[in-house]
Amino acid sequence: MFVTIALLFLFIGLAAGVVGSIAGLGGGIFFVPALLFFANLYMPGSMQPHTAAATSLIVIAVTALSSSISYLKQKKVDLQSALLFFIGSAPGAIVGVYLNTLLETNQFSLLFGLFQLCMFIVLMVKDKIKPRQLHWDVKRHFVDSEGNEYEYGYARWMAILVAFFVGITSSLFGVGGGVLMVPAMMILFRFPPHIAAATSMLVILFSAVVGSITNISHGYINWMYAAMLGPGAWAGGQLGAFVANRMKGKTIVLLLRVLILGIAVQMIGETIFR
Repeated sequence: MFVTIALLFLFIGLAAGVVGSIAGLGGGIFFVPALLFFANLYMPGSMQPHTAAATSLIVIAVTALSSSISYLKQKKVDLQSALLFFIGSAPGAIVGVYLNTLLETNQFSLLFGLFQLCMFIVLMVKDKIKPRQLHWDVKRHFVDSEGNEYEYGYARWMAILVAFFVGITSSLFGVGGGVLMVPAMMILFRFPPHIAAATSMLVILFSAVVGSITNISHGYINWMYAAMLGPGAWAGGQLGAFVANRMKGKTIVLLLRVLILGIAVQMIGETIFR
C-alpha cells in the first residue's frame, strides 16, 4: 500500500507541476485535495487542513523554483514586478499560516471551493471588463511570439495591496496564490497571459518560501508526503514551462478556467456530501 501511495503522489506531483507551471498556479489546487483525500484514505485522520496546506506549500516552492528557472531563461519573467509583488505577499503569507489553524476540515473545503468558484466567475467575465489606467506608476510593453502587442502596468501601492491578499491566500489554502495572482495581473494590470503566468511563478516561489519557513517553525509539514510529491513537482515545473512557451495565450486562459471550475465543484461537493 505504501508503494502504491508513493507512486500515486509522484504522478500527482508531476501532473500538478506541469499544469500549475503552465497556468502560473503552482499546483496547490491539486496538492491540497489530493493530500486530504488520499492521505486520509491511507491513514484515516492523519491529514488535517493546516498540515495539508503546509505540505502543499513547500512542494509548491519546489515547482515554482523549477519553472521559474526555465521562465527566466525564456525571458518571460517581469523581475521588477515580481519583487514588488513579493513585498506585499511576504507578510500576507505569514498571516495566512495563522489563519489556517482556525479552520475545521469542512470549513476549509467549503471556503476553498467557494474561493475557486469566485475566481472562475472573474475569469469568465474578464474579457468584458474594460481595465482603466488608474494613474499607473509603472508601464510595460511586450510583444509575444504571435506578434500581439501588450501594454500593461500598475500603481505600486495597488500592486502591493493585491499581493498582500495573495500572500494570505497562498498560506491559508496552500495553493501558492497563483489562482488569485494570475487573474489579478491579467484583469487589473493587463498583464499578457504568458508574462502573468511566468511572473506569478516567481512571486509564488518567494511567498511559498516565507510561508514554509513559518510552517516549519511550527512543525506543520508532513515531510513524508512532501518527499513523495517533490520529485514529480520538480520535473513537472520544468516540463510545464517548456510546454507553456509553445502555447497560445488564449489556450492558457481556457486551461485556467477549466481547472478552477473543476476543483471548485469537487471541494464544494465534498463538503455537501460528506
